[in-house]
Amino acid sequence: MSTPDPRLLAVRNLAAVLDGRSLDEVLALPVQGLDGRDQALVRELSYGLCRWYRQLHALVASRLRKPLRARDREVQLLMLLGVYQLMHTRMPPHAAVASVVEATRRAGQSWAVKLVNGVLRGIQRELADPQASLHAMLAEDLSLRFAQPKWFVRALTQAWPGEHEAILDALQQRAPMTLRLDTRRLSRETYLVRLHESGIEAAALEAVPDAVVLERPLPVERLPGFAEGLVSVQDAGAQLAARLLDPRPGQRVLDACAAPGGKTGHLLELVDDLDLTAVDVDTRRLERVRENLQRLGRHATLQAADAGAPPPAWREHPFDRILLDAPCSATGVMRRHPDIRLLRRREDIEALAVRQARLLEALWPCLRPGGKLLYCTCSLMPQENEQVVTAFLRAHPEALSLPLPDTWGHARETGRQTLPGESTMDGFYYALLEKQDG
Repeated sequence: MSTPDPRLLAVRNLAAVLDGRSLDEVLALPVQGLDGRDQALVRELSYGLCRWYRQLHALVASRLRKPLRARDREVQLLMLLGVYQLMHTRMPPHAAVASVVEATRRAGQSWAVKLVNGVLRGIQRELADPQASLHAMLAEDLSLRFAQPKWFVRALTQAWPGEHEAILDALQQRAPMTLRLDTRRLSRETYLVRLHESGIEAAALEAVPDAVVLERPLPVERLPGFAEGLVSVQDAGAQLAARLLDPRPGQRVLDACAAPGGKTGHLLELVDDLDLTAVDVDTRRLERVRENLQRLGRHATLQAADAGAPPPAWREHPFDRILLDAPCSATGVMRRHPDIRLLRRREDIEALAVRQARLLEALWPCLRPGGKLLYCTCSLMPQENEQVVTAFLRAHPEALSLPLPDTWGHARETGRQTLPGESTMDGFYYALLEKQDG
C-alpha cells in the first residue's frame, strides 16, 4: 500500500470543512500509513488552508480564464495549497510548486498538471514583484488581506472601530499554548522551574494567577505533571471564568454548558467540597468532561440535559453559583479554530443571541437570592454579549451587574471583553450578575 500524500489529505480535509464538517472532527478520523511527521504536516496544512482560504481562493480564481467545473474542485483546492505554501510558509518557491504538482498527479488529475503548474508559477512571479496587481488586491480589501468573510469584517469594524484591523491581524496568528496549573497542589514558581529543567521555556501571566504560557507548543505527553492532573491546557482568557465566579466551600454550583470541561475542572481545583453539577446537552461531549475530571482526580455530578429547559429540582433546590458558558459564534477563538470563518454565517449571530437569552432566562430562577451567575462567551459580537446581558438586566430589576477587575480586557456597557492576542488571550466576554434578595 502506497503512503498517503499529506498534501492531498490536507486538501481533502479542507473540502470536508467546506461541506460543513468541523476541522476537529475531520482531523480526528484515523488515517493508515502516516508517521508522526506526516500527521503533523497534514494538521499544519489543514489549519493553514482553513485560515487563509478566502484569500487563496480569490487569488486563484482571479488567475483562471474560466471557473473550473464542480467535479474539478480538488484541482482548484490543490492550487490553493500551492499558493498557501508560496505565501505563508518558508518553503522554497520551487519546492512549494513542485510538491503540489506531484500531489496533483497522485490524485489522478494528470490532465491538470500543466494548469496547476502555470497558475502557481504565475502567482510566484507576482509575489516577487511589488508592483503586481496581487499586492494591490490585498492592500485594498480587508476581507482578502485577512481572509475573513465580508460580513464579519463589517460587523467587527462596527463593534470595535479603530481596533478592528488589530483584531483581524491577531485572528490570523497562531495561538500560544497556555497551561492552567492546579496551584493548590503546585506553585507556579515551582512548576516554571520544572519546565526549565525539562528544557521547556515558559513564562507566568501576571493577570491570570494559574496561567503559564509556553514559548513553543509541544505534545501534552511532554508536560511534567500532565498525566497526574497537575496541569491542563486552557487559554488564559478561559481561565478567568472560575475565579470570577468566586465559588466557596460547600456551595451548590451549576456549570450549565460544561463540555469539554476545562472550566469545570478549574472550579474544582480552586475549592474543595463543591457540590458541582456539570451539564451538557450532548452526551458525547459530556463524556469528554468525565475524561478530563478523571485525569484531574476531581468529581462532579454529570447530567445530560438542556440547560434551557431546567428540571424542576433546580428551582426547588437553587444553586449558589451558576456558570453559563453560552453557545456562541466562537468568533473570539478563530486563532485556534480557523474553520469557524468558513462555517459561520451572518444569520447565525441573531439566532445564537436568541438562544443565549433563552438560556439566561431559564437559568435565572435556578439561582438562589444572593447567588451569582457568570455569563460568558468566546464571541467578539456585541449582539451575543453585552446586548444580551443589558436586555436581561432591563427585564430583571432584581439582577445586579457586579464590577469586574480592570486588570484585563476592555470595559463594555455591561461586563468586560478580552480581545485576541492581548495578554496572549483569546476573545472572551464576561458579565457577573448577582440576584438581589426580594
